[in-house]
Amino acid sequence: MKTLVLLVFCCISIQSQMLTSVYFDYDSYTLTKESQKKLDSLANLKSNLKFRIFGNCDISGSSEYNKKLSENRASAVSKYLQARIGNTIALESVVGLGKEKQINDNSTEELRRRNRRVDIFVDQVLMAGEIKSGRSFESFFSKKVSDMKVGDTYSLPNVNFIGGRHVWFPKGNKILIQLADVLKNNPSLEVELQGHICCDYDNFDGEDLDLKTFNLSWTRANAIKEFLEKQGVNPRQIKVTGMGHLNPVVYPERTEEDMIKNRRVEIVVLKK
Repeated sequence: MKTLVLLVFCCISIQSQMLTSVYFDYDSYTLTKESQKKLDSLANLKSNLKFRIFGNCDISGSSEYNKKLSENRASAVSKYLQARIGNTIALESVVGLGKEKQINDNSTEELRRRNRRVDIFVDQVLMAGEIKSGRSFESFFSKKVSDMKVGDTYSLPNVNFIGGRHVWFPKGNKILIQLADVLKNNPSLEVELQGHICCDYDNFDGEDLDLKTFNLSWTRANAIKEFLEKQGVNPRQIKVTGMGHLNPVVYPERTEEDMIKNRRVEIVVLKK
């Protein structure tokens, strides 16, 4: 199974978090004009926020060299923002991750470029005990396919995952077999499976403990895709995307039940 895949995110926002990424030239930690413009927009945010900054590299060079390069990239972003942000924004952490937590493979120059980046997580400062609820979607099985619209997002009820793994709890099997039947009976229907994780707010995505990769949301969605294919679904009908931790149903998680709710895969209609 291919375990690393391109995750294309420029600026994704939810009620409590946002991710912005800026990209660097090969072997460089100099901010481009495009990156500066994006950081200027971040610095102009007025809400009570905190920024967490993480530098990354492609696989070229030694681990020690790339650790330093990623730290320099993170520092360049931090210094640029520090000179521009107001007193309602705090820089909480600045970390260089080196090349150890790749979210893209390095098979093409475009994928390598997207590993040469700094991720800025923008967190809303919550009041003590405050919980933000994300958007919950109706069940995929609540409508006939003929009534669905392209672009609609649906939940897969009872399909939730064991922490740190791309293995779902057994009660999800019945729902996934039902999903396979819908797809087989509607061969023109194409969908995107969007995987989600809980809890890991120090990385875009979580570690898959079985595969030792840092793309857990993608491996969860892909595990369902492989299951559906074994049930006879045409692979052409299924696209897979990892959404990391950026769209929680409950944030922050305070109980195991909250965590389980966030360990899920949602389904988006791409074509009918």
